[in-house]
Amino acid sequence: MTELREPMALHDIAALKRASTKIVMVTAYDQPSARLASEAGIDLILVGDSAGNNVLGYESTVPVTMDEAAMLTSAVARAKPRALVIGDMPFGSFQASDADAVANAVRLVKAGADAVKLEGAGPMTSRVRAIVGAGIPVMGHLGLTPQSATMLGGMKAQGRTAATAGRLLADARELEDAGCFSLVLESVPARIGAHVTEALSIPTIGIGAGGGCDGQVLVWHDLLGINEGVAPRFVKRYADVAGEIRRGLEAFAAEVRSGAYPADEHVYKISGDELRAFEAELANGERPAD
Repeated sequence: MTELREPMALHDIAALKRASTKIVMVTAYDQPSARLASEAGIDLILVGDSAGNNVLGYESTVPVTMDEAAMLTSAVARAKPRALVIGDMPFGSFQASDADAVANAVRLVKAGADAVKLEGAGPMTSRVRAIVGAGIPVMGHLGLTPQSATMLGGMKAQGRTAATAGRLLADARELEDAGCFSLVLESVPARIGAHVTEALSIPTIGIGAGGGCDGQVLVWHDLLGINEGVAPRFVKRYADVAGEIRRGLEAFAAEVRSGAYPADEHVYKISGDELRAFEAELANGERPAD
């Protein structure tokens, strides 16, 4: 376990980039996960809209609502993690107007977020400026942006041509100018991730964007092996939590069915005198006295 440190602040994240120290971010969606992440020394916790796929049973991130995002953010914040808590703004919470974006960002901060994250640039840059202008730190997100994956041709890597890589770099600079304190780069070629990182003064957090980024993020359920099946190319599984859970549940089921559980050490006791008195009253058809 990593020794616990003082709570992270925005200037600490900027200082890590200046010191060429890699930044670590994970997603988390509840209090126990946030506590464990904090104990492990994680720098940033993203309460991602990926909760839609991973804990809420949706097929994508799109159905996640602001009520759900706020509830999950509150759960994470209750852990009082030393990591900065980033509330992910779900689809529909910021696209319509600057006013909507600010109002919903305020909701996430009231729920316990230290900052918010939103996807895209271009028209969304105005949303970033408005939220930052309201005093709320913003993390940007470029490359593969799952909320608009249909517009991008599906869940595919981005920035793989000179033109699209150039657009990515321009968007990154635009978001930095708009006031983003950091930027997620998702599913872009490693060389492009490195070029964007070198061009910005704010930290980049890569997810499938190569080791040249200032930090890395993975989804909790991916890195711990809770999700099974085919994973994205960039996922590395560091544990087999799904296997451990399954083995534990199978052992529990087997012991219940065999009668091995509960054993004597798992049950509460009553004194012999009290038990005899209780049984005597039952035998007489009387209601046991309080």
